[in-house]
Amino acid sequence: MINNSMKMLMILFTSSIALTSCYSYTSVIGNGAQGNNKTTKWNHYAIFGLAPVEVSDSKQMANGSKDYTVYTRQSFINGLLSALTYGLYSPTTTTVTK
Repeated sequence: MINNSMKMLMILFTSSIALTSCYSYTSVIGNGAQGNNKTTKWNHYAIFGLAPVEVSDSKQMANGSKDYTVYTRQSFINGLLSALTYGLYSPTTTTVTK
């Protein structure tokens, strides 16, 4: 009985890790990043990311630059926090490279 339960638990755990993915997207503004000057901030969302609480402004993070790249993703830490709070708090990370 315990052996079957342990096998099922391992299958479920492995499936949950293998079938998940972190999302990310990149936006190139103007000619894109011309250097390696990076600014990173967290975006805070509630209810599985449906309700924004505090979201970073990429134009403000670029500090007036006309050419920059915006990379927004859900990192491992962001996903872990989302999982621990059952999706009630779902952060993402935004990095602006100038």
